[in-house]
Amino acid sequence: MSAAPVLSPTTTPTPIQQRFASLREQGRCALMPFLMAGDPCLADTRATLLALQAAGADLIELGIPYSDPLADGPVIQAAAGRALAAGTTPGTVLDMVASLKTDLSVPLVLFTYSNPLLNRGMETFCRDAAAAGAAGLVVPDLPLEEAETLSPIAAAHGLDLVLLVAPTTPAERMARIHGASRGFTYLVSVTGVTGMRSSLETRVEPLVQQLKAQGNTPVAVGFGISGPEQARQVRHWGADGAIVGSALVKQMAAAQAAGTNVAEAAGRFCTALRAGLDS
Repeated sequence: MSAAPVLSPTTTPTPIQQRFASLREQGRCALMPFLMAGDPCLADTRATLLALQAAGADLIELGIPYSDPLADGPVIQAAAGRALAAGTTPGTVLDMVASLKTDLSVPLVLFTYSNPLLNRGMETFCRDAAAAGAAGLVVPDLPLEEAETLSPIAAAHGLDLVLLVAPTTPAERMARIHGASRGFTYLVSVTGVTGMRSSLETRVEPLVQQLKAQGNTPVAVGFGISGPEQARQVRHWGADGAIVGSALVKQMAAAQAAGTNVAEAAGRFCTALRAGLDS
């Protein structure tokens, strides 16, 4: 089994590493909203990415729709279904991302599954994603052993491969995942799929501390953060970032159903999250 690449002290930090380092110096927690590309259409996705940036997002996670999203709950599954019905493909998503190169300055992390990645080819996907302007990659159904193959390919194109740790991950494997993750480690706050929760599990706090004790890689918490109060709780636990997906996607879907501006609705929610994190 090949070891994950380790950055030497002379290696130029990636955009994601630079962003977390800057936030750490400021004593701030990163806000990372998630949205599904192509829901309701790529034009709205493009406008929403810019609205989230203007509303204080530090990084943005962009989902590429897939027909069998095993890690996603009903809200994001429905968003993926709408995006696919609208004709969204990995290629059209990357084209849209490329059109934002001069306008979007926050690091963009692409969220995809193994099948689309393997169908396109690891090398080709990483090359095209980097050329479009992406800074990182999350593949939730990719096991650690395969990630150790993908990580050097991604790194060769300037992409950080972000790995996920769950509350049920054994301690030894958790340490290996955290050591192999680049940019940040994605700590899943709940057992199960994505979705809003009325409260976050208390066992997440010691997991944050356990991971942070194992190295300098930032830890961002996702799955289940539904509003400013829970985002603030994540910050108080010592996490370096808060990832908000289903709650934002639900806000956007409600705006679409009401015939109001989707990007503006996303921006307002992001502003509230930012205030919660900074208060």
